[in-house]
Amino acid sequence: MTELNSSSSELDLDRPNIEDYLPSGSIQEPHGKLRLCDLLDISPTLREAAGAIVDDSFTRCFKSNPPEPWNWNVYLFPLWCLGVVVRYFILFPLRVIVLTIGWIIFLSAYFPVHFLLKGHDKLRKDLERCLVELICSFFVASWTGVVKYHGPRPSRRPKQVFVANHTSMIDFIILEQMTAFAVIMQKHPGWVGLLQSTILESVGCIWFNRSESKDREIVARKLREHVQGADNNPLLIFPEGTCVNNHYTVMFKKGAFELGCTVCPIAIKYNKIFVDAFWNSRKQSFTMHLLQLMTSWAVVCDVWYLEPQNIKPGETPIDFAERVRDIISVRAGLKKVPWDGYLKYSRPSPKHRERKQQSFAESVLRRLEEK
Repeated sequence: MTELNSSSSELDLDRPNIEDYLPSGSIQEPHGKLRLCDLLDISPTLREAAGAIVDDSFTRCFKSNPPEPWNWNVYLFPLWCLGVVVRYFILFPLRVIVLTIGWIIFLSAYFPVHFLLKGHDKLRKDLERCLVELICSFFVASWTGVVKYHGPRPSRRPKQVFVANHTSMIDFIILEQMTAFAVIMQKHPGWVGLLQSTILESVGCIWFNRSESKDREIVARKLREHVQGADNNPLLIFPEGTCVNNHYTVMFKKGAFELGCTVCPIAIKYNKIFVDAFWNSRKQSFTMHLLQLMTSWAVVCDVWYLEPQNIKPGETPIDFAERVRDIISVRAGLKKVPWDGYLKYSRPSPKHRERKQQSFAESVLRRLEEK
């Protein structure tokens, strides 16, 4: 009951005011006619449904917020045009050159290390780890990344897992340039999938497919095996399971919190003064997302490595996940919403619909009893 109350209170804090969206005539004094706001007051469920149609808190988690236009007068427009020329015709070519040099250095070193040091596993893994950190640094440089890290750098220890809020695939790149994490990530097509199945597997990354139910069991087994190894790279999980627009945090999946190990939270907050780092994978390919970053002035963000957390006596993995989500949300200044991020990819479950139907039926019965 407490969980239901807390979830509803979270929704109330972020629920739009319907009167702000109604025509002015519908909220004035009536002249013998039924006002629209009177109709919405008949049932809280009806008002909630109208609010969801107007501006629901779930959809807002995955919306890109365009910057306010500032080139609206004759004085500022020439400056904006100059900025476009600098970004697209000076900075962008230089960044392409930087990234190309990075790939040449990386590939010329990675393949000899990977294939010629087969009998020296420890040395090979250490060199591959350094090379992956190097290419990620080149990626960040190609965006003119200004990243400020707070807290101690993660180290390799058994029985620990790192969890972070998720805005874009570049979250992984920003974290990877400091520490070679083994990440749990959705399998992607194209050139990203090629990198996943070749280079990133060398640091112990684990891939899954949301549409395959068998993958969950396989990934859970691999997670447990990975956290037990003292020589394995630190394990990084994005428990939201999808990219959120860095204004909100959706529910954390409990998988990372039932491994029986220490959980180390990481909070990531982007400054949108130059570019919005949110990746909406339904509207934009990752290649176009990278081009957007490379044609911006800079990518500015803060990363906080927070105090490690352990599950408390009597605490369930779901409660543990919510406590860690609270810590990350407070540090990064994000709003919590009680939504499952996987609803972005699938229809609501029958249980969710039945709960809403039961709630509506109870409200109608209460109204009838009052009569």
